[in-house]
Amino acid sequence: MLVLGATLALVIGVVLGMLGGGGAILTLPMLVYVLDVEPRAAIATSLFVVGVTALVSLFFHARRGHVRYRVGALFGAAAMVGAFAGGRLAHFVPEEVLLVVFGATMVVTAIFMLRGRGEAPADRRELRVERALLLGFAVGCFAGLVGAGGGFLIVPALVLFGGLAMREAVATSLFVITLQSFAGFAGHAAHAHLDPVLVASVTACAALGSVAGALLGKRVSPENLRRVFAWLVVAMGLFMLGKQLPLPLLVLVAALALGVITRPWAAGLPGRPAER
Repeated sequence: MLVLGATLALVIGVVLGMLGGGGAILTLPMLVYVLDVEPRAAIATSLFVVGVTALVSLFFHARRGHVRYRVGALFGAAAMVGAFAGGRLAHFVPEEVLLVVFGATMVVTAIFMLRGRGEAPADRRELRVERALLLGFAVGCFAGLVGAGGGFLIVPALVLFGGLAMREAVATSLFVITLQSFAGFAGHAAHAHLDPVLVASVTACAALGSVAGALLGKRVSPENLRRVFAWLVVAMGLFMLGKQLPLPLLVLVAALALGVITRPWAAGLPGRPAER
């Protein structure tokens, strides 16, 4: 199991390094369902793993000059406060509820990834301070609550509201993820029992994968990778929900999700031209 977990951690690191997000979406299910880690410990471990992995990957993106530090600092400072608050709040939420929320988040995130825009808007507007602080706190609080690094929320926010190009958003999100993941970990660490050997081994493999992901990121089409990753997230999100929800409710959720994803382009999806 530990060997399998280490292998999967490598893959997770690659995904995080290339996309600037998705690390925690894959790390938490792996810890809970593959390595049989207790959910609260898995959430704390996931935050630590993603924080270290994002930091390693950030180094390579920073060397290319893609990191927007001012935007990242504003967003990240608020996200750290939100992540710590979310981590403390998680102590009062039942584990089953946390897993359901996480699984639902995976499905919704994948839908937006499959339907959303891949590039930044044409205008290069600056992200206003108050908006950056509000968005950062909201994303950080949610990420800290469910044990996610938040990249799947940070990247779209930086693209849509900050006017960043996709590569800049990916790089800057790694900066924010690093800050808020460690803050969220601090919020969880007080009430989670961690296995130091497991944390160290999974973190090391994920960090190694993130190096490969950062180097491969400029050679692989971000759009193709994003779509493949999104379908994987849908499958894993439904799997997590299937562990917690009764079968009829799961079938309803799956039908709704697939219906939204596969709805005709002519219906007018955000950021995509309707077919004639």
